[in-house]
Amino acid sequence: MTRAAPPPVVVGGSMGGLPRLLIGTQFAFNVGFFAVLPYLSAHLTGTLALSGWLVGLVLGLRTFSQQGLFVVGGALTDRFGPRPIVLVGCGLRVLGFGWLGFAQSTWAVVAAVLVVGFAAALFSPAVESEIARQAVLHEEATGAGRTRMLGLFNAAGQAGALIGPVLGAALLGVGFRFVCLTGAGIFVVILIAQARLMPRTRLTRSVVHKVPEGTWGRDRRFLALCLAYGCYLLLYNQLYLALPSEVERATGAQTAVGWLFALSSLLVVVGQLPLSRWAARRLSLRGALHVGLGLMAAGALAAALLLPVGAVGGLLPSLAYVVLLTAGQMLVVPAARAWVPDLAGAQRLGLYTGAMSSLSGVLVLIGAAPLGAVFDLGGPGPWLVLAAVAVVGACCVPRQAAVT
Repeated sequence: MTRAAPPPVVVGGSMGGLPRLLIGTQFAFNVGFFAVLPYLSAHLTGTLALSGWLVGLVLGLRTFSQQGLFVVGGALTDRFGPRPIVLVGCGLRVLGFGWLGFAQSTWAVVAAVLVVGFAAALFSPAVESEIARQAVLHEEATGAGRTRMLGLFNAAGQAGALIGPVLGAALLGVGFRFVCLTGAGIFVVILIAQARLMPRTRLTRSVVHKVPEGTWGRDRRFLALCLAYGCYLLLYNQLYLALPSEVERATGAQTAVGWLFALSSLLVVVGQLPLSRWAARRLSLRGALHVGLGLMAAGALAAALLLPVGAVGGLLPSLAYVVLLTAGQMLVVPAARAWVPDLAGAQRLGLYTGAMSSLSGVLVLIGAAPLGAVFDLGGPGPWLVLAAVAVVGACCVPRQAAVT
C-alpha cells in the first residue's frame, strides 16, 4: 500500500526541510543549466563549424525534448513519486552535459542535447509538482497563502539564471568542455543531495481541490488556465526577439541586451517575495493572473507609446517592457502553479503540472513565427499585438476563482 508523506514540518510558520530542499534544488538546477546553454550556440557555430540551420535544429530539438515532454515526466511522477524521477533526471543531465563536452560529430551533439533536454523533462515536473503540493500543505498548516512559497521557488530559479551565465563566462576561457563538465558536476551535487534528503515515501497526500475527480469541468478550466499561461509564455518568449530588435533599432548595437536580461532576473530575485506577500493578502489566484497579464499589456503599450523617444532615451521602450513584463511574470507564474493542485486532484498533480508546460509550449511554438513576422514590419504595431496577446490571456483565465 502506498504510504502518504507527512505534512511539512512547520516551526513558527516557517517552511519545513522538504520545501527548502526543493527551492534550493531549483536554484542549483538553473545555475548548472545556464552555466552551459548560453554558450552552446557559439560552440556549435565556432568550434564545431555547424551551419546556422543545423544549430537552429539542435536548439529546437533541445526545447522539444524538454518542454514538449514535460507531460511525460509529470505522469511518471504520479506513478512512481518525485524521488526516483528526480534522481534519474539528474543522472541523465550529468550524462548529457558530459557527452556534450566531448561531442565532435553532429550526431553526437544531437544525441547529447536530446539527453540534456529529456533530463529536465523528468526532474522539472517532479520538483514543480511537489513544491505545489507542499505549498498547499503549508497553507493548510499555517494559513499563509500558497503563492508565497511558490514565489520563493520562482525567485530561487531566477537567482540561478542570473548566476549561471556569469559562472559559465568565467570558466569559458578554459574551454567549453570544462564548462560542460562543471555543469555536470553541479548536477552530481544535486543528485547526491536528493538521494540523501528526498523522502523515500511516495508523496501522494491529498491536496485541496474544488471539483470532484473525473469531471469535465475541471479539465475545461485547466485548459483555460493553460491558454492563459501560454499567452504569458508567448509574451516572455518575445523577449528573445523583440528586445534585441528594439535595442538594435534604438542604439545601433545589442550591447544593452544582456544588461536588460540581467535586470529582469534581478527584479525577480529582489521583488518576488514582497510582491508575493502583497498578492497573497490582496488578490485571489484569478485576480493575480488578471493583474499580471494586465501589467504585461501595459508594458507593451508603454513600449509602443515610447517609440518616438529620441536617442537620449532610446532604451526607454525596452526598459518599460522588461520592467512591466517581469512584474507581471512575478504574479502570473506563482498563481498559475498554485491553481493547478485545485484542478488536478491528489493523483494527477504531476501529470497536470507537466501538461501545463507542454501545452503552453505548443502555443508558443504555434505563435512565435507569426509574431516574429509582425516584428519585421517595425513601428508600434508589433507592440500593440503583444498587448492584445496579454488581453487574450486575461480573458482565458478560468472564471471560478480558487483559494489563495
